[in-house]
Amino acid sequence: MAAPMSDKRMRVWIFHRLFFGVILGLFAAMQSGCWSRENAVDRGSRAQVLHRGLGADVADLDPHVITGLPEINVVSALFEGLVAEDPVDLSPVPGVAERWEVSADGLTYTFRLRADARWSNGDPVTAADFVASFRRVLTPALAADYASMLHVIEGAQAYHRGASGDFGEVGVHAPDARTLVIRLEHPTPHFLSLLTHPVWYPVHLPTLERSGDSARRGGTWTRPGQLVGNGAFTLREWRPGKVIVVEKSPGYWDAAAVRLNAIHFHVTDSVEAEERMFRAGQLHITEALPVGKVETYRRARDGALHISPFLDTYFYRLNVTRPFLNDRRVRRALALAIDRDAIVEKITRGGQQPAYSFTPPGTAGYRPPADFQGGADAARALLAEAGYPGGRGLPAFELLISSSGNHRVIAEAVQEMWRRELGVTVNLLNMEHRTLLAQRRALDYQILRSDWIGDYLDPNSFLEIFTGASGNNHTGWRHPGYDALIYEAARTADPARRHDVLRRAEALLLDEAPIIPVYHYTTVRLVHPAVRGWHATLLDRHPYKHVWLEP
Repeated sequence: MAAPMSDKRMRVWIFHRLFFGVILGLFAAMQSGCWSRENAVDRGSRAQVLHRGLGADVADLDPHVITGLPEINVVSALFEGLVAEDPVDLSPVPGVAERWEVSADGLTYTFRLRADARWSNGDPVTAADFVASFRRVLTPALAADYASMLHVIEGAQAYHRGASGDFGEVGVHAPDARTLVIRLEHPTPHFLSLLTHPVWYPVHLPTLERSGDSARRGGTWTRPGQLVGNGAFTLREWRPGKVIVVEKSPGYWDAAAVRLNAIHFHVTDSVEAEERMFRAGQLHITEALPVGKVETYRRARDGALHISPFLDTYFYRLNVTRPFLNDRRVRRALALAIDRDAIVEKITRGGQQPAYSFTPPGTAGYRPPADFQGGADAARALLAEAGYPGGRGLPAFELLISSSGNHRVIAEAVQEMWRRELGVTVNLLNMEHRTLLAQRRALDYQILRSDWIGDYLDPNSFLEIFTGASGNNHTGWRHPGYDALIYEAARTADPARRHDVLRRAEALLLDEAPIIPVYHYTTVRLVHPAVRGWHATLLDRHPYKHVWLEP
């Protein structure tokens, strides 16, 4: 029998066992990847998995009812319309339709669909799918905010308003499975660009009907495992408030051209948190950047900082059905008292332009009217004329803002301007995105922070939304004269004369002040150098089938 070890030898033996055990453990961990310092961005770049900041959470993934940019960013990966967008300039290119013909009078469009266009469950995408989808959008019960975009189709407005119950009178039909014919109410030069908006996407009606009434909002068909789309990606995961994951669709007609294997859309409730995620290697792309960090990145000449023109206007909606705000003079006073130059020069500092019109200057060659001259002096005079000199007699207003983005710091500046110049008290009310949209639809607010991105490159994309028929108005304001001018512009062929009519309409809108434009946006975000195929576009849309990652 071996002699027992001394205490000293025992301690040495234990030390060596522990030491070599740790070394072997570390080696095993390194071999298995557990000890790797590689972050999500590096792993994603190798695996073609894009991590994108989404900003606010999405309210829905139903393309026919969504209205916000977060929703459009996701839905555009899951569905595809008749036409798609060029990744550089967003001009219309073939999508589900491989080609089309236009009649000499510009009223009839005939689309020829691809034989290999498929839904994610393998069903063919047919012309009848588009007809049924357009009918769904125009069904009054759905209350689709963008349904008025389809009013360019012959008979669509009458059907949508319930004046005609026969969808057969609407100018859309399918002679066969691969042919779709659309007849317009009037010539619309930008019609093909309209078709890139999600409200024109097809949906798989059998799937909707299995989850309930297809004309009902909020069905379960948009959940993972149930959503059937026809886009380049399919929905794998949706954790509200956290992340949405989409994966490359093997059945997509152009799958060979899609280089990304997946996209992770990360929801963040603050731009500060999003910027930290980028620095920690958790995001390839942020949705925005804290206003206080813009100069820091600019001074450092950081190549990740991307500032680009953006056809978007930051503004406030005023609920004209509420007391005091139903007085044009009060609304005008609030509009005139905002120092827009101070906001873009001292707060946002990302190349934004002060907004003296709703339509961004230069939109497709359009020159909008400039308003809000006279500033605070004119604002005080109007408020006194309305019976509230120095703000006396006016109750406190509530300004509703969403939780994400830089909205609070801007709202605090406007709050102080109204207090200082007009003696008006405004309380800020913070709300998460989904709830805010519900409040907006119900006109359950007084003043509401909003922004509007052009859906296509034309001033009508901004001005049409405040007509009485628009589902995107959300102010309670209606003006027959304004509606008549927008109607006239839509039927005016001469571009110069059409722009003149639109200028008259916009001047009326600004004078009535159901909205208060504050500034015209730029996109200010961080983009990792691994990202390729991501181009600065005026509408800030980026077709994902053309995006890839370089490790």
